Amino acid sequence: MITQNRRLTGIVLTVVLILLIPLIAMQFSSEWDWSPFDFLVMGILLLGTGLACELVLRKVKKTAYRVMIVAGILVALLLIWAELAVGIFGTPFAGS
Repeated sequence: MITQNRRLTGIVLTVVLILLIPLIAMQFSSEWDWSPFDFLVMGILLLGTGLACELVLRKVKKTAYRVMIVAGILVALLLIWAELAVGIFGTPFAGS
């Protein structure tokens, strides 16, 4: 039980540390222009990805299935992130 809680704590701390990067960069550069909504969306996206991977690691027993499912989750994260960042698909989801 303690190990599972450590992994959840690690996921949350990792999300916070990743979100600190643009927050600190905004203080030193005018190129970063994130609103609080941007931080909220990215936090939800990262936390959801981490928790989904954790769920797969807890529930799926076969290693090959774990790897494929987690890889699919990570590909989905990267595609959504790219769409939100630069609109590579040109959907209204990116705000264009």
